[in-house]
Amino acid sequence: TPRAERGGALFEALVGEARRPHWYVEGEVADTIDGRFAVLATIVALATVRLERGGSAEATAALTERFVEAMDAEHRQLGINDPTLGKTVRKLVGALARRVELWRPVTEGRSDWDQAVQASVFRGTSPSRGALSHCVQALRECWTKLEGASGDALAEGKIG
Repeated sequence: TPRAERGGALFEALVGEARRPHWYVEGEVADTIDGRFAVLATIVALATVRLERGGSAEATAALTERFVEAMDAEHRQLGINDPTLGKTVRKLVGALARRVELWRPVTEGRSDWDQAVQASVFRGTSPSRGALSHCVQALRECWTKLEGASGDALAEGKIG
């Protein structure tokens, strides 16, 4: 997008959601780089699905660009500033794209929330029933907020 700030407010709001402690306490998501990425990528995927349904292509592209920029910056901060950085960021973007594909049918009521959460947040591992239930409920609430927000509100980072 021509202006770097496009998509920034929404991305920051989604990052704020992904940083909420309940994901890592009640939801028992591993409080690691991989666990935090799984939560963030899942939430960004849900927002992307929402934007595809009632936002603009520009808003979707802007959110994706902010995601790519953040992944690049975070990996550089971690000291992963080597020739394979581009390949690593492409893998992370691919992981986001797979989550978007996973969440489209779920949000349309054509697929199971429990299975999607297990695949998207827990990456196929078997969480406790309580942790899975917590994350399913939290993501359903997140989806409800995203779905209820106007495209303009989302662009301003107002997700609920």
